Amino acid sequence: MRLIKRIGEWFDHRLQLAAPIREAAEHPVPRSTASWFYVFGSAALTIFLLQVATGILLALIYVPSAGEAWSSLQALNHQVALGWFIRAMHGWGSNFMVAIVLIHMVQVFLFGAHKYPRELTWILGVFLLLMTLGMAFTGQVMRFDQDAYWGLGIGASIASRVPVIGPFVVKLMLGGPIIAGATLSRFFALHVFVIPGLLIGLVCLHVLMVLKLGINEWPMPGRIVRRATYEAEYHALTKKDGAPFVPYAIWKDMFFAGFIILAVTACAFYFGPFGPTGQPDPTIIQTAPKPDYFFLWLYALLSLLPPSLETPFLLIVPPLVILGLILLPFLSGEGEKSWKRRPIAVVTVLLIAITLGTFTRMAQFTPWSPHMSAWSGDPVPDRYIHGTTALERQGALVFQVKQCRNCHSLGDTGGQRGPALDSVAVRLTQDQLIRQVIQGGGNMPAYGNNLSPAETTALVAFLETLHPAGQLPARDAARELVLNNGQVKTSGTQP
Repeated sequence: MRLIKRIGEWFDHRLQLAAPIREAAEHPVPRSTASWFYVFGSAALTIFLLQVATGILLALIYVPSAGEAWSSLQALNHQVALGWFIRAMHGWGSNFMVAIVLIHMVQVFLFGAHKYPRELTWILGVFLLLMTLGMAFTGQVMRFDQDAYWGLGIGASIASRVPVIGPFVVKLMLGGPIIAGATLSRFFALHVFVIPGLLIGLVCLHVLMVLKLGINEWPMPGRIVRRATYEAEYHALTKKDGAPFVPYAIWKDMFFAGFIILAVTACAFYFGPFGPTGQPDPTIIQTAPKPDYFFLWLYALLSLLPPSLETPFLLIVPPLVILGLILLPFLSGEGEKSWKRRPIAVVTVLLIAITLGTFTRMAQFTPWSPHMSAWSGDPVPDRYIHGTTALERQGALVFQVKQCRNCHSLGDTGGQRGPALDSVAVRLTQDQLIRQVIQGGGNMPAYGNNLSPAETTALVAFLETLHPAGQLPARDAARELVLNNGQVKTSGTQP
């Protein structure tokens, strides 16, 4: 014991940590605060630590390569001892973390803990929620299966609609014009380094703010928050009816955190890990790339919205929601804290919960793949290949084999997710067709890695034949002008 004490004194003399740790452990909290309603913040921190530990173990085996990621997850599932269990703990820990952070945010809002002087604490919580969702999305991409590939394609489609910076954001996300090895490397860096680093920094600031400003007291009806008097009233309350956080309040946090760990363990053992499903292949359209549960409401909403409303919704609603959450403590920084006297707050939470729950439920049966009235195995109608060249007929075969009609109609038959192709040659020039096929765009995935140059050339040659009779295909006037000028100059130099 003497030796341990001397070693501890030696470290403390140099690190000076004993005093701040003791101060944090003994900081007074109102006795009414030591409630089961206040355990969600510590539970979220516990789950985050679990995610860090399991993530490190997974990173020892996982290979962030487009060609090896799927195989490494299969090895974890079937070859590495308890690899499947670690994956399951990490996956279910992500789900529990999102749920607990959301519940904590709702509890803070209903208990008025966002009011003065805890505005910055609330704002940090908003960014912690966004980072948690970012971790969840990038974690799904790490599976790099069919769902991950198409989910990432949809995410890139959403990002591409941002005015001005959309193409730059997509290139930054994907590491190029298409989903490839660089894409997975970037998301691996985000998932393992960038977002966890931001989370650690934000968590430290969040805990510091809680220690400095104190834990929110129980919201008694009639206890009004006033900027001029609140801090003095709070300190008077902690002196009169306060208790040290350790050991008075911490036992409930520890009990609930232990319960959450057991729940994650039980779900991991019973349900197992998430995926991976089939290997990523953009030529397989008949798939249901549903995201994990916390994004299902958005999946259903985008599936049900008319195409004309998708872009305005994505560009307007999410930024307004985030801005509203950030401005909330400044717009409602004083007044009543108790939810019993804030009916608008209660109704708002209920409406949001019912809406998200309804859309999440609808996502279970909302179809993603387009309604089919033709199958890609059916041959292209004769009238579209009559009088065509060998190269154009080869392109029609590529069009058939790669299942292009799963999303595009031709001759009033086929999918409805993408535009009809009967007159595509009128809308897009040859260069634009090549770019669209290779790089994708909108709801269309990139096929650059799944078509050979010969197949791309043939497919574009066939698409150039799809225009109404008597109407010429689209031309690049600027390119023709340059070519004509070059011919004039060349002819002018001849004797």
